[in-house]
Amino acid sequence: MAGEIVDAIERADRESFTRQPPKTLKGQIGYLLKQLGSARAVAAEIGVTADSVNRYRRGARKHARADVAAKIDDAVRRRWQPQVRRRRRQEAASSGGITVETRARFGYTAPIGTTDDGRFRRLTVHLPPAYAQRLFDARNAGAGDQEMRQIIADGFKDIYFQDGGARAMGLSDVEINDIDYLDLDY
Repeated sequence: MAGEIVDAIERADRESFTRQPPKTLKGQIGYLLKQLGSARAVAAEIGVTADSVNRYRRGARKHARADVAAKIDDAVRRRWQPQVRRRRRQEAASSGGITVETRARFGYTAPIGTTDDGRFRRLTVHLPPAYAQRLFDARNAGAGDQEMRQIIADGFKDIYFQDGGARAMGLSDVEINDIDYLDLDY
């Protein structure tokens, strides 16, 4: 399910932490054991044996291999402060909206006589709460990256290109292609 939009939502969630996650290997393994319930479940999550997990927990191994350490850190950060994440998403979906900063190629369908050639643009646009709600609902429903791109493209069409109905009314479809980078803030 990973894609540019899902990664951007995850990064935005991580920016909302009120406390930092555990930094030591022993602390991270202890947290994962509380969350997942057993050494076997943690081992399956990070790709090592249950014995290795128990060695990390006891402190018999102070350092994990670099790839395993990255998996452990990612697993901890994905589960860290779920209530804080949920509260921030609810706030964005009900009153705050989301700010999307991107550099991507935008293509669109426009009336005859105008150019509809896609071109790279660097945009920072604040989208209203309705788009945040649609984006979070799509993510929770397991939507693909293309569907979530279309939600953001619809928001750009309404807010940026058509300026809330004040211009470019003949513009019918906007697409986001070739994303260079995309960041969300809420």
